[in-house]
Amino acid sequence: MGHNGYVLMVNQTKGDKVKAIVMAGGFGNRLRPLTLSSPKPMLPLIGKPVLAHILDLLKRHQFSDVIITTHYLPEQIQDYFGDGRHMDMTLHYCVEESPLGTAGSVKNVQSYLDDEPFLVISGDIVTDIDLSRVVQFHRESSALATLTLTQVADPTQYGVVLTDQAGRIQQYLEKPSRQQAVSDFVNTGIYVLEPELLDDMKPNTVYDFSYDIFPRMLEQNDALFAYQAEGYWRDMGTMQSYQQSIADVCAGRVDLVRDETVEWMATNEPFVGPPVITHAAFGPLRKRKARISGTLQRKVPAKLPA
Repeated sequence: MGHNGYVLMVNQTKGDKVKAIVMAGGFGNRLRPLTLSSPKPMLPLIGKPVLAHILDLLKRHQFSDVIITTHYLPEQIQDYFGDGRHMDMTLHYCVEESPLGTAGSVKNVQSYLDDEPFLVISGDIVTDIDLSRVVQFHRESSALATLTLTQVADPTQYGVVLTDQAGRIQQYLEKPSRQQAVSDFVNTGIYVLEPELLDDMKPNTVYDFSYDIFPRMLEQNDALFAYQAEGYWRDMGTMQSYQQSIADVCAGRVDLVRDETVEWMATNEPFVGPPVITHAAFGPLRKRKARISGTLQRKVPAKLPA
């Protein structure tokens, strides 16, 4: 088939013109030991894996045909989400035998895309960005590729983007110094791409959007645009960022689909919770005491599964 690894195609349906690719193959080295036995997208965030929240966001914006690219511990993702029919979605899985980079992973599933633009999103971010507006901007701009931007206080850890008034990208710098940071708008890792962007890429080859594809597009003066999004976005790449994501969700700063059996509320008192179920990232499911220091409180049902 010309693919690195194998693809599981399940519950195939027709209808949706814009497909989504969720990248969920990273090792999550900076989140060890949490990721020693679990892929980063499967780390828990308020009652369910981070990846489940990404799929909820996609469903909210009418993306129902989704390809999930995996590499590290892929069976945990497949076993949890299955074919997606319980979410009224169609999920396909591409399991890479060796990592291909962000763009190489997308190239690897090119034959399963169609002639319409498609969306790419990371499976380990926390966000409520309006994906429908990103797609609309992409179409209206006649872009070959559209990056979704967010504004941050410290842009030096991300890809910094400078655009003109129409949103066309003039400059892209990956993790610049403070002196080099020409903007505080950064790349979120959410893209809308035209399928022909993949045509010049070799199969089974490592490519990165930030280091290979976008710089080449700028050199060739391709239609590379950026949409400045509103809403919440956080890269859950470090332990501190993971903890902050949990705090922000609890404080109501993120518009997520919440588990109806779990209620979160703000409080001024530290909280020691009753037994709660931990995720498989910490080994077999078991009950633990949860302590949250600071200004958050979790209310859980009195009866929990054994």
